[in-house]
Amino acid sequence: MSPKDNLGPSTEQDENVPSTKRFRVQTSYKTAIAIAVLAVLWMMSGLFNDTEHANGAVSTEKADGAAEVADAPTKTRVRVTTVSSEKHVRTISILGRIEVDKAVSVRAEVPGRIAEVVVKKGASVEAGDVLVKIDPENLPALLAEARARLEQRKIAYDSAKKLSKGGYSSQLSVAQAKADMEAARAQVSGMRRDLENTIITAPLTGVVEDLPVEAGDFIDKEGAVVARVIDLTTMNAVGEVVEHDIGFIDLGGMARVRLPDDRMLNGQVSYIAKSSSALTRTFRVEVTMDVPDRSVPEGMTAELHLPLERVVAHKISPALLTLNDEGAVGVKTVNDDGVVEFHRVEMVSDTTDGIWLTGLPREARIITVGQEYVTAGQTVIPVEGNLKTVGTGSGLMSGEGN
Repeated sequence: MSPKDNLGPSTEQDENVPSTKRFRVQTSYKTAIAIAVLAVLWMMSGLFNDTEHANGAVSTEKADGAAEVADAPTKTRVRVTTVSSEKHVRTISILGRIEVDKAVSVRAEVPGRIAEVVVKKGASVEAGDVLVKIDPENLPALLAEARARLEQRKIAYDSAKKLSKGGYSSQLSVAQAKADMEAARAQVSGMRRDLENTIITAPLTGVVEDLPVEAGDFIDKEGAVVARVIDLTTMNAVGEVVEHDIGFIDLGGMARVRLPDDRMLNGQVSYIAKSSSALTRTFRVEVTMDVPDRSVPEGMTAELHLPLERVVAHKISPALLTLNDEGAVGVKTVNDDGVVEFHRVEMVSDTTDGIWLTGLPREARIITVGQEYVTAGQTVIPVEGNLKTVGTGSGLMSGEGN
């Protein structure tokens, strides 16, 4: 065999050996990697199980807590204010009008022509001031004649008495002379009065409200109205009270009167009618007021506030009134157990700063905010006074668990 032949086989054998080795090396690497991966997976499997167990426990706790919160009943917060009952005089308010307490229609007492109208309509006058003058015409002359006749009758009477004492005249003659004298005296008195009545004066201090005559007018009969004088310093507020309340009003009791300009005047109940109106079945009531400045005109609208009996009542804002399902007016309160209660109430009186009503317990925790969202029998969380909100969504009407 040649050297070449010896080398040939040897070379092929050397070349095949590295390929086999390389294959074995690659297989070993793959096996080692696979074992490492399995080991890592086996080690991590325990961690996953612990984490899953832990996560499961936490989830279970959360679920249990959520269930408990879901199962717990929610309560609504409401704002309440404690109001105590007080003794209060029940009053009624009725509409009426202002009338003068004293008003005189001045009439002429003798016929005649108006000589002079001294005052003007609307003028203020004092008692005794001259209002109108009537032309006396021949009254002074007639008075003088009547006086002369009276003197004559006096002389005749004196003569009859002297003659009667001497037996020269009968008692009948004396009596006749006396009658004639008295008739003459009466005539003088009447003529003097007629002459005085031609000067018409104000019967009281007040204001000339009406003056229907003028100079030159002729008054053909006695009793014709020549002026109307009213006293504005004392006024009456007049109203009508229903029969249900008239028995509670005291004659002489104090009352208040509100005018259209919001002025409040104090007065006294001066008159209560004993018979009612046939049409309205109401009773006339008058409240007399002193108005020294004469600032209240007659005929003005007035609101009479009349006191009635004393009651025990609560004073609240009208905004706290609510309705139940039956449409009854009432107030919602919270009792000591936190349960909402509805109380039917009856209004006693209405004032500018609130209303007085009956029907509540002596100490009442009245719901001031939130009464529209709760019903009677519902358990709530009452909060006295003002609530402060904390965070978004937390407020007066938020639900809160136990």
